[in-house]
Amino acid sequence: MSLSHSPLFRPEDILLAAGERATPARCAVLGALLAAERALTHLEIGARLELQLNRVTLYRVLEWLVQHRIAHKIVDEDRVWRFNASPPAETTSHRHAHFRCKRCISVTCLENMSTTFALSLPAGFRSQEVDLTISGICAACAGK
Repeated sequence: MSLSHSPLFRPEDILLAAGERATPARCAVLGALLAAERALTHLEIGARLELQLNRVTLYRVLEWLVQHRIAHKIVDEDRVWRFNASPPAETTSHRHAHFRCKRCISVTCLENMSTTFALSLPAGFRSQEVDLTISGICAACAGK
């Protein structure tokens, strides 16, 4: 289920369920991430919020959301950070794949993809995050 299409995932509810304060800035940024169909850059989030927050506050809120595992960030080939809300099941780790469109450069989280990987780490190593990116052409670009 996509976070953006579920009324069960209101920004206020997510923040309160995490035991955190639901400030207007946090709710606005998380709301923009929840409404997005794909991961967004800082500039895209700022544009969606129509300058409700200054750039520094937006950066701080995004980093706070990532630190508290309410959102996650993805670095792309172009070295630009993109942000997306984290599904509630991912509150302890970021374990899903991403799809990057080579035409429009959008990055989409593939939340329903199985992330069971057969990997063997050396003794004493513990996996905390797995970053898998599939590249290709998204549905919107394929139809052009």
